[in-house]
Amino acid sequence: MVGGAPGDGADPVTKRVSAYGLYAPSWAASPDKVFEAQDHHTYVAGEFVWTGWDYTSEPTPYDNSSRSSYFGIIDLAGFKKDRYYLYQSRWRPDLPMAHILPHWSWPEDRVGQVTPVHIFTSGDEAELFVNDVSAGRKKKGEFDYRLRWDNVTYAPGSLRAQAYRNRTEWASASRVTTSEAASLNVTADRTTIVADGYDLSFVTVAVVDAVGNVVPQASNEISFSVAGGAGKIVSTDNGDPTDMVPFPSLDGKAFSGLALTIVRSESGEKGDIVVEAKAEGLATGRVVVTAA
Repeated sequence: MVGGAPGDGADPVTKRVSAYGLYAPSWAASPDKVFEAQDHHTYVAGEFVWTGWDYTSEPTPYDNSSRSSYFGIIDLAGFKKDRYYLYQSRWRPDLPMAHILPHWSWPEDRVGQVTPVHIFTSGDEAELFVNDVSAGRKKKGEFDYRLRWDNVTYAPGSLRAQAYRNRTEWASASRVTTSEAASLNVTADRTTIVADGYDLSFVTVAVVDAVGNVVPQASNEISFSVAGGAGKIVSTDNGDPTDMVPFPSLDGKAFSGLALTIVRSESGEKGDIVVEAKAEGLATGRVVVTAA
């Protein structure tokens, strides 16, 4: 979260804010600064984060042109932001994990430009490989909560992180440059729901390339539908704070390659609910949710 002025991680043209998590409004602080304050004052019992989820209000710093907050660890559609993994590395120190940001699928005009790479990990050190060449191995200092390679030059290919804990391999992560969008991959958090008219299934639609990698800058127009009388679509979303499409709409864009539709059972109607997502030029995706 930022204040909206040039150089503070905000883009007033696109109404986006930096995902690195280094910026905050004047009345707040970045996660790293809060973590350091806690470690300096060990008597502090915990912390308060505003907020866990984005919500439809307080669209700081774009009050007049966005629909939701930018504060969340998780976006309005329930998708994890990069900062989710920074908190995870802090709050779950015994969970082997590593996360690389940013994605590695940029337009051609970014080739040759400096593109900082940060690693969030519960390990105490990590080595970064850029197109299979080591960019160096770094160890966290006393008040370091991320590992930074701020002078990486972008070239299509791959990023790989190998994290260590006490000099032993701990966790790994990777990013690859994706090819063109090819299809929609549709998955449900629950494929069986209760036929009571209340139970929900949250269905994620991912725009993927030919080998199944999510295309991180895809914003394809997607149409959602269901077949069978056992359920209905009650909401769609994509997590984009600038998207003003109403939640009940059956049409909307992907954001960062993802979209969401929520299916509700019909009371007393048992059977299969076929959830389908279509986008022009892409292979259709579908999943079956059973109301029982």
